[in-house]
Amino acid sequence: MKILLSINNRQKVLPVSAGLRALWREAAGLALRAAGLQAAKKAEISLLLCGDACIRKLNNSFRGIDAATDVLSFPQLDGFAEVSGQSLLLGDIVISCERVLAQAEEFAHSLERESVFLFLHGLLHLLGYGHETEEEEREMRGLQAGILGQMELIR
Repeated sequence: MKILLSINNRQKVLPVSAGLRALWREAAGLALRAAGLQAAKKAEISLLLCGDACIRKLNNSFRGIDAATDVLSFPQLDGFAEVSGQSLLLGDIVISCERVLAQAEEFAHSLERESVFLFLHGLLHLLGYGHETEEEEREMRGLQAGILGQMELIR
């Protein structure tokens, strides 16, 4: 499967290297496999990298919460049918890179690990995973931990 990752970089605090882009694509491939979508022809994901002010505006506009957050997701699909040979337009992920830096420091791990964690969290929301109930949260946390472990991006 081909992963098409469109990145709109509107920030200057987190360097977006080729290596970081490769990590995001790797995480996407692992998440799609975990969700049983590896038979799709390609998957398209849009990623907006911004600061706290931008994500705060989006959070207020779309969720009615007037505060910055670390990641937002805007799914394009409502469930998945048979995807063999199809292209999937998954949706948009928005990450505050100011939060990436702050949380990497707070949790004492690398910027790469935090940015991949937030990307993966947003992507899992695009794939229909959530954390509204304890059971959903356990499932989502388990997927995140498993994928990050496969990528050797542990705390």
